[in-house]
Amino acid sequence: MLWSPVRPIRPGCPHGRLRRLLARELPHGLLLGPSTLRPWASANFVGARHAFPCASGAGDAALARPALQARLGAVEWRLPGHIVADLVVEAAGDGSMRIEILTVED
Repeated sequence: MLWSPVRPIRPGCPHGRLRRLLARELPHGLLLGPSTLRPWASANFVGARHAFPCASGAGDAALARPALQARLGAVEWRLPGHIVADLVVEAAGDGSMRIEILTVED
């Protein structure tokens, strides 16, 4: 299926399930903002990049980022038909964070 901004996402896309699972794994005080997804493909795989901005009520995102990266990296994500291939937590300059997850179809 070719990607187009006007076409719907691929059937079975795990974005909603991934958002719910991520919300359960976040530490207290870290809130998810509006998320986005962008289709992704390589020569061998098809998937999507899921971006989740997070806002924190207190604390420095740069200090909390390594702990959150380790915590989310240890999670066994259960996404039927998909695999979490990569997960990155980035600190933004405004004290917020952004979690980006790459999923590929199994």
